[in-house]
Amino acid sequence: MKLTVALFGIAREIVGQSSLELNVPAGQSASGLLAELRAAYPPLAGLRSLAVAVNNEYAAEDVALHERDEIALIPPVSGG
Repeated sequence: MKLTVALFGIAREIVGQSSLELNVPAGQSASGLLAELRAAYPPLAGLRSLAVAVNNEYAAEDVALHERDEIALIPPVSGG
């Protein structure tokens, strides 16, 4: 299945674009997606945390992704 993943902050800088289109197995989990992205873009593995949001809500690791889902990678945020 084809997924579109929006990238923000340092994740966007590491990948070099604001979104990715990926072909993944049907029923791919959020953690499986993160594992694939970390393998394809090793600097992502160095981030302290990296959350997956699905349809505007943070997703648990075992959430199954669907082709029409709105998916985003949310890097760690610092503020002051």
